Amino acid sequence: MFDAAWFNANLATMVAGGAPYGAIRDGVIAVRDGTIAWIGTRKDWTGAARIEHDAHGAHGAWITPGLIDCHTHLVYAGNRANEFELRLKGASYEEIARAGGGIVSTVAKTRAASEDELVAAAQRRLRAWDAEGVAVVEVKSGYGLDRDTELKMLRAARRLSGPIIKTTFLGAHALPAEFAGRADAYIDVVCDEVMPQLVSSNPDSPQASLADAVDAFCEGIGFSPPQTARVFDRARKLGLPVKLHADQLSDLGGAALAARYGALSADHLEYTSEEGARAMAAAGTVAVLLPGAFYFLREKQLPPIAALRRHGVAIALATDNNPGSSPLSSLLLTLNMACTLFRLTPEEALAGVTRNGARALGMQATHGTLELGKRADLALWEIDAPAELAYTIGANPCVGVVRGGQLRVRGAPGT
Repeated sequence: MFDAAWFNANLATMVAGGAPYGAIRDGVIAVRDGTIAWIGTRKDWTGAARIEHDAHGAHGAWITPGLIDCHTHLVYAGNRANEFELRLKGASYEEIARAGGGIVSTVAKTRAASEDELVAAAQRRLRAWDAEGVAVVEVKSGYGLDRDTELKMLRAARRLSGPIIKTTFLGAHALPAEFAGRADAYIDVVCDEVMPQLVSSNPDSPQASLADAVDAFCEGIGFSPPQTARVFDRARKLGLPVKLHADQLSDLGGAALAARYGALSADHLEYTSEEGARAMAAAGTVAVLLPGAFYFLREKQLPPIAALRRHGVAIALATDNNPGSSPLSSLLLTLNMACTLFRLTPEEALAGVTRNGARALGMQATHGTLELGKRADLALWEIDAPAELAYTIGANPCVGVVRGGQLRVRGAPGT
């Protein structure tokens, strides 16, 4: 006896190596104790469930794994819409920065905000992800750039409800004004004063830790490879996996550096070399592409898609939601951008926010595909084919989400 089962739907399992999208036509998926306990075709179903859901009756025609956004900066205060307007009127980045704009403005507002205010603002933003069938959202710090605010941001992220939240410490995001010209001294603070406070001091309660991973911005306007390596060395000693903002504006060998530390992911990657792609493949490091930032910043250098494919690097996608370079709050629009701007196929794009997004967070054992034993986090869609999720612009055909085997129906679009 199963707790619940869903009938009258096609299943995009997103399991690699079989039919496109891992599709099971006229499928059944059953759950027990919050996990997937049976999956297959209707003709092979012989079980029984306490609750039987007619997926089509809930206006769904396809079921996919719950989506995963593996790179966001969702916790921050204020926004920079005024800077967007000023740039369109001709102001340069330097002029805006001299007037107190840019990341400095977000840092000032985030430092001034209370933890409760950060939670409330991020929770409002999170509604958009919740409505699009997103099951997991990664949230970075990085707009505090001091010990107290960085920890405050991570505590705020831990308090968010809805999708599962994975937290990432990004103290090495930018150099705060008070450390101008003293980047090594700031890295000392990051490594010695802040990072030891990220992990729980109670070995029986690791869930009390504030961060699930550590990230850094390795770039000419960020931190050098040796400084990044110091952060990663400290993370390794603390038992925290690493991720990296790599090769977005130039090739400093960030992808190869991430691979050398066995990083979960290297993100952006516009300037990554063939050697960097090869190193990522060997290390199993996921490439996280961020078309929202590419679009918003009007970048010209495309990520090395061909090299990533050639070397078999798993490609994930994310919104990179942040106030300065990617104020994007739709993972579905991210799929379309990835196909249109980067020429990914719709199947590659959907894999990027399911199985590869899970790998980028180290969650492939529990999320990303519809398989036995994985957590029953599902999304129900009123679509005729999975490609529609990347094809449509501005539409949201998600009509229901299942979290831990519990269904929440949203109703048909337009109702």
